[in-house]
Amino acid sequence: MIQNSHDNDSSSKSVNETVNGSHHFTIRGYSLAKGMGPGKYISSDIFTVGGYDWAIYFYPDGKNIEDSSVYVSVFIALASEGTDVRALFELTLLDQSGKGKHKVHSHFDRALESGPYTLKYRGSMWGYKRFFKRINLETSDYLKDDCLAMHCTVGVVRSRVEGPKDYSVVVPPSDMGQNLKYLLDAELGCDIVFQVGEETFKGHKLILAARSPVFRAQFFGLIGNPNTDKVELEDIEPSIFKAMLQYIYSDELPDLGEITGSTSTCTSTIMMQHLLAAADRFGLDRLKELCEVKLCEEVNVDTVATTLSLAELHCCPQLKAICLKFAATNLGVVMQTEGFKHLEESCPSLLSELLETVALIDQKASLMSSKKRSSSSIFGLDLAADGVAVESVNPVVRRARRRM
Repeated sequence: MIQNSHDNDSSSKSVNETVNGSHHFTIRGYSLAKGMGPGKYISSDIFTVGGYDWAIYFYPDGKNIEDSSVYVSVFIALASEGTDVRALFELTLLDQSGKGKHKVHSHFDRALESGPYTLKYRGSMWGYKRFFKRINLETSDYLKDDCLAMHCTVGVVRSRVEGPKDYSVVVPPSDMGQNLKYLLDAELGCDIVFQVGEETFKGHKLILAARSPVFRAQFFGLIGNPNTDKVELEDIEPSIFKAMLQYIYSDELPDLGEITGSTSTCTSTIMMQHLLAAADRFGLDRLKELCEVKLCEEVNVDTVATTLSLAELHCCPQLKAICLKFAATNLGVVMQTEGFKHLEESCPSLLSELLETVALIDQKASLMSSKKRSSSSIFGLDLAADGVAVESVNPVVRRARRRM
């Protein structure tokens, strides 16, 4: 009886990749370099990529005699000993006008018909004999204050063989946040107390300073006081400050329901609004964006107006756009809320933006309707693209205009 055994099966993997490095080369006094003669070059400093030395050669009068003074030539040269060094190259002549129209020649991110370029020995070069017509170069935005600037990237091809791994180490996920939050919950080593309303919270100055630029300035800035052991905070609710502290230590958005003991969607949204404002106040950008995402998801009739004014006040463009669209679509019921009255008083400028959004929605609906009726609607679409306003006949909009 013949038995098959796979005990001697093995595997390996060939990995081909590039080791990349870049060099910035500036030529000052370009006009003084002219007249060197064909074949004469200006060299950059030597830079190392993938274990080999490289240099950029710039020929102000061209590399070949037949191109003398007609073209400038640019090459990247292997400047160290090496045999059959395979590499990819990118050579960029920088536009110095600020328009970003750089002259780029690149092997990267494109299909290579014959593979990477092979440099046979030291002194081998890759580049362009006719890189740029000199008369065109001298009247272009690449030359500024008699200065040229270029950027070179070299990607040296490396190949390696990977065999099977003889180990299997399971790396657990980071628990730094849990460990830091334990310090907060257990009040271990705390050196600062916050008085927020009738409640107090303990914390660690170094952790708070590392996470918040506001706390960093307060405790360790030029006008800060590192000896402070108690801070009184106004205009923030204790529950909001507690939630913010939990985020600072754990780097996770806290469960506001656990903090407030409420499962109400409206309460959650109001808490999230206050937490966003606190995040903006203390420079916690990531927390601010987490709150913005949640508020975008939870937008509703009862809270959209207050969220809209919050988005305007704390510079949250995506949240503002979501609220404007939702409020415009549900304007009749939104106008009956207390939040809308607050919006009228606190941010009257938003009312005109809201009306513009309503008009755009009406306009889009009108265009879609006319598109079904007639092919001439293409003209209407062009008008909409150019921002031509369409007078709305929506009675709700008229009412909003009267109120404004």
